[in-house]
Amino acid sequence: MSFLQVQGLAKRYGDAAIFDRVDFAIEQGEFVCVIGHSGCGKTTILNILAGLDVASAGVVVMDGREVCGPSLERGVVFQGHALMPWLSVMSNVAFGVRSRWPQWNRLQVQLHCQKYIDMVGLTGAEHKKPAQLSGGMKQRVGIARAFAIQPKMLLLDEPFGALDALTRGNIQDELVRICAATRQTVFMITHDVDEALLLADRILLMSTGPGARIAETVGNPLSKPRMRQEIHHDPRYYKVRNHLVDFLVNRSKTYQLEEYRHEARRRRRV
Repeated sequence: MSFLQVQGLAKRYGDAAIFDRVDFAIEQGEFVCVIGHSGCGKTTILNILAGLDVASAGVVVMDGREVCGPSLERGVVFQGHALMPWLSVMSNVAFGVRSRWPQWNRLQVQLHCQKYIDMVGLTGAEHKKPAQLSGGMKQRVGIARAFAIQPKMLLLDEPFGALDALTRGNIQDELVRICAATRQTVFMITHDVDEALLLADRILLMSTGPGARIAETVGNPLSKPRMRQEIHHDPRYYKVRNHLVDFLVNRSKTYQLEEYRHEARRRRRV
């Protein structure tokens, strides 16, 4: 059994299905990105994996247990940093750590948090409040907070979407380094094809809604460790990139039309 199994997942509002019959699996230590147009239900799927939303149908099983509600076994990083503005960097990271290990004393919590603050390059900013931080620094705090609880799975909802290109690139590089060091299992939403090729082991392509599905799974053939400055020299890079772009531009919509036609033919035969 895979570390994470998603079977027959659907989300409906009345008669309208945002996505339907979504199936995929993630192995432990694997980094998976999902790409699709806005409105296909990517964030809703992530929220269901996090236990923050409930599916209309289907099941999510992580590490042999069905996901029912939020858990410290799953760390979430949102597009907005979601920091508590009245707390310092250290206190924001420590908030979850205290919940994860309530038996720890103050020094144990501080030393543990410092490790992850250092890991994301925020040494020296421990006592600053979010208002004193740049957008990129706030996202680093969110990443440190998620990693510090040592979750079994990390869920990332376009965490770099609102950042400038330089900051985005720097934090992507940090994420590559941290995931390589920790063997973290990651499910990430992105609209950026190049980001997916840099980070992911596999890329899930979602068709357009309503009734969106996982239309295709693409394995990333680029060898690790991947360096931003070098991956575009790999002869396989543009072949895979063009395949992903072609899906988003052309095939994501036609896939859904073909699915409707196939379903109509099936019903007529029945």
